[in-house]
Amino acid sequence: MLCAACALFVSGIATSATAQQAPEGEKKTQAMEAVIVTGTKVQDRTVAESLAPIDIITPEELQSTGTVELANALARLVPSMNFPRPAITDGTDAVRPMQLRGLAPDQVLVLINGKRRHVGALINLNGSQGRGSQPVDINAIPVSAVERVEVLRDGAAAQYGSDAIAGVVNIVLKSGANHGSLQGQVGEYSAGDGAQGQLLGDMGFAFGDRGSVHLAAQALSQDNTNRARPYITGPGQPTFAADAMPGQVVNRVGDPQVDQAAFSYNGNYKLTDGIEFYSFAMASNRDAWSNGYYRTAKNSRNIPAVYPNGFLPLIRNYSKDRSLVAGVKGRTESGWNWDLSYDYGTNHLSFDVLHSLNRSIGVTSQHDFYAGALETTQNVFNADISRDFDVGLAYPVTFAFGGEYRDDKFNQGPGEPNSYLAGPLAGQPPGAQVFPGYKPEDSGHYDRDNYSLYVDAEGSFTDKLSYGAAARYEHYSDFGSTTSGKLSGRYAFTDTFALRATASNGFRAPSLAQQFFQSTSTNFITVNGVNTPFDVRTFAVNNPVAIALGAEPLKPEKSLNYSLGFVAQPIDRLSITLDAYQIKVTDRIILSENLIGTAVTNFLAARGYPGVTGGRYFTNAVDTRTRGVDLVGSYGFDIGPGELTLTGSYNHNKTTITSIAPNPLALSQGGLNLLRIGHGEQGRITCGSPKDKFALGGDYKVSNWSFGATATRYGSFCSWQTNSASDQTFSPQWTLDISATYHLGERLDFTLGADNVTNSYPDEVLYANSTNGQYVYSTASPAGFNGAYVYGKATFHW
Repeated sequence: MLCAACALFVSGIATSATAQQAPEGEKKTQAMEAVIVTGTKVQDRTVAESLAPIDIITPEELQSTGTVELANALARLVPSMNFPRPAITDGTDAVRPMQLRGLAPDQVLVLINGKRRHVGALINLNGSQGRGSQPVDINAIPVSAVERVEVLRDGAAAQYGSDAIAGVVNIVLKSGANHGSLQGQVGEYSAGDGAQGQLLGDMGFAFGDRGSVHLAAQALSQDNTNRARPYITGPGQPTFAADAMPGQVVNRVGDPQVDQAAFSYNGNYKLTDGIEFYSFAMASNRDAWSNGYYRTAKNSRNIPAVYPNGFLPLIRNYSKDRSLVAGVKGRTESGWNWDLSYDYGTNHLSFDVLHSLNRSIGVTSQHDFYAGALETTQNVFNADISRDFDVGLAYPVTFAFGGEYRDDKFNQGPGEPNSYLAGPLAGQPPGAQVFPGYKPEDSGHYDRDNYSLYVDAEGSFTDKLSYGAAARYEHYSDFGSTTSGKLSGRYAFTDTFALRATASNGFRAPSLAQQFFQSTSTNFITVNGVNTPFDVRTFAVNNPVAIALGAEPLKPEKSLNYSLGFVAQPIDRLSITLDAYQIKVTDRIILSENLIGTAVTNFLAARGYPGVTGGRYFTNAVDTRTRGVDLVGSYGFDIGPGELTLTGSYNHNKTTITSIAPNPLALSQGGLNLLRIGHGEQGRITCGSPKDKFALGGDYKVSNWSFGATATRYGSFCSWQTNSASDQTFSPQWTLDISATYHLGERLDFTLGADNVTNSYPDEVLYANSTNGQYVYSTASPAGFNGAYVYGKATFHW
């Protein structure tokens, strides 16, 4: 990665030690003085001195709620981060997407100790936020390994390369010896489901006085939740008795059943006084059971002799995630810092379809199928060099340069034959119900490489005026070259008030999966008011059928980012930051609408593709503009015998579609007028995430007790349908999280808490969008739809 790894390890350890030695009441006070390593090459830059908005999230904050997911914890703590709870989306409920500033999940760059994290294998295909994106699976990282998280809320492609349009999340791992912890947690939702249990711990070991290694592990078991209701014929009407299992909940919508184990290590060893070897690695396995859509007994896709009462197919997602980073770094006698590293990461995701059947085979069809697998691999080589130069100004200038070579791979493996083949029964849908397996012609092995060169300068002209400039050139083997630049400035009017601003351009390269992924899946699409199953094909952009439908080679997304804000510390223990931003994205990559219907079938047949009922493909279809503001503040003061720390945050965010690509020429010439982005997808982009979020939290520490409470208001969001008459805007929702911890001595803590203790639920969806009353909550709800969660945990420190 293109940041000084020396600063990562040295300042990371120093910051950790400071936090551990400081009394609890001083931690918030010190937050603005904590040394940062994200978005800067200067090795002693603090949060207050940062040229761009940045949040530091501590381990205590990450574990201040009952959530067992790292991404969910971050979403509660970072004002502009959104982490919805998708369900029934072919795996996206198991690998959930995270948004920053309302942009796509893959427009956020994730780093581990400053090194680029590989993307996950899952590509988000169906109707959840971030449809068409391929994000990093942050929840594969054990929470027990995290020393802190730095969230840079600013475009940073010139500093880090592709993906850093919305910002950067840098996860700094625990390091050093002679400290550790062990924690056990159990919890359950007030509805009586979703029971969770996890065990996590970490421990450090020293190698004499020359190095150390820190180990961390996490084991999680989670039962599914279900907020579906029985089938009804209309609002307030009785259950439809003929075919829908009267009075019974047959569908399932909620969190999946999950079993996960994760392990990591982070180590360093001093080879000489000026050279140090470092390495860190992670491994995780996740077994998640996602939900399909219930087929009733008389449904044309069921065989009553096999399933007399119908069946609910399940998709088992098994994810194996592995990563390793190793490098050497040092400092020469003349003051040059250097860092050479190798970064490897891979994610393998296999799919099994369970409790299903292949209708075209008949009563002899098997019930469980292996449907295939996806895999991504990343290999990165980095060289980073920096040095401070005295150029006659008030302070030295930190000059940095370096290069990176990256090789990316994407593999798609086929399922077993019965998962996709058409059996002997004519006219029946082929393949496993809910998720036909990947076909051999869908499968393939794809790779590309790119190299980049960068320069960076940062310093201060005077005691008051600081500056930063960066430029980066990248060349990709599949689409060519791109250049990014960034300018940053900060002016301190006084010791307690400063203005800061940034301007940059950036890019995000289309992923290999967006270019080459192909599949068939069953989508239920409303046609004339009826939820109708369609076997929808996703075509690679170079597939002849996709080209006939207007597909073109993908281009990189381009962005222009601007931000302006201030940092204020008017009195002791009070800090306030306010930052406004605008992000323009051109050639934004989306998954097109489902191009289906008789006209499409006839259009393709006339061009030599008979029997193809349509499909979809990835396309650079829209330009967008996102404007927003982030406000963050904290204040600590003594009250009675204890200390109270208040924290508040607010984000307002609005995305507008400024341009939509016209109807493809190939379709216009064939008499078809099919927009590549429809009404529903426009809603997901412009208002599918909350337009604002406000949180106010308090931590009170007295004697051996700590009490915490956070009230969060999630703003309104929308769900647009194919038919605009069924569009819905959901009201804002409040949640309240509370906890109490008793500290038994210095080493043992006991915590009882409740998230969403008021058992708040989002608005129910319109009956027209509920599949006959079964799906009552929007899976785009930023606060989720599971209700109150009560938990207890015990932690032992050493």
